[in-house]
Amino acid sequence: MDDPAGLAVSVRGVAKRFGNLLAVDQLSFEVKRGEIFGLVGPDGAGKTTSMRMLASVMKPDTGSICIDGVDVVKQPDLAKRHVSYMPQRFGLYEDLTVDENIRFFADLFEIPDIEWRERSKLLLAASGMAPFGGRLAGQLSGGMKQKLGLSCALVHAPRVLLLDEPTTGVDPVSRREFWQILYSLRAQGVAMVISTAYLDEAERCDRLALLNGGRVMYCDTPQRLKAGMPGTILRVTANDPRRLLDPLNSLEGVSGVMLVGDGLHLHVDDQAHCLPRILNALAVAGLAEDAVRPVEPTIEDLFVALLERKQVLP
Repeated sequence: MDDPAGLAVSVRGVAKRFGNLLAVDQLSFEVKRGEIFGLVGPDGAGKTTSMRMLASVMKPDTGSICIDGVDVVKQPDLAKRHVSYMPQRFGLYEDLTVDENIRFFADLFEIPDIEWRERSKLLLAASGMAPFGGRLAGQLSGGMKQKLGLSCALVHAPRVLLLDEPTTGVDPVSRREFWQILYSLRAQGVAMVISTAYLDEAERCDRLALLNGGRVMYCDTPQRLKAGMPGTILRVTANDPRRLLDPLNSLEGVSGVMLVGDGLHLHVDDQAHCLPRILNALAVAGLAEDAVRPVEPTIEDLFVALLERKQVLP
């Protein structure tokens, strides 16, 4: 069912309450075909609850969800034919082999034998899992299990893919390989909604919704979100950056200090006004002026700054 506006997902005013807790509050966004859309936020932000409602595992209290032209709330069984949902703990059967797991999920969707076998061959080749078809799922590494889970989720060729924190606990190499598979799916026109607490992964999405307390704080491309961040990010490089946390955070005009790799990111309101104080603090610590330089903000810089200051982007 093609949407004339090219939308694969449309969410309008969705809310979900558990007792006194409003887990999701007026969630609204759209996802185009061939787009990777990220739901980004800390634990408890409402990401998993949102994904479960999109997957028709849970009904919203209010609002509407339309996936691939199907009303998820009114026609949940029909919607499931168009979407594939990979939860945080994907239900692989560890006593079945890789091939047997894929066949099981193919049978659930009544995929003809010749069709699922051909599709399985392509999926396993794309994920580097082809040599492991006969291995028990319980004997796979964490990263390989996630790639098998993705293969199972894709065996019925869904038009929309829902991924709930799919790379949590996965090693960096497997994370990179996982994203390469997602990029290839995007090129095929598959729409994806992915939730993650890894803010570096947010940079890989086409657009983001920054969630906090069940609400969408901001929604735009990573580039536009970062361009609208108030102030400047200064990077300070030091052998022992932790010892500079308190001295720099106490300076007037410094809104926040965050450890990033082998250095610090300082969020300052006015670079010209703050820089002399920062350079003085670095000199006291025995660091030269070239230890500090302005850098482009990351999504993590942005998110932390917005949470701490409740700043509204222009």
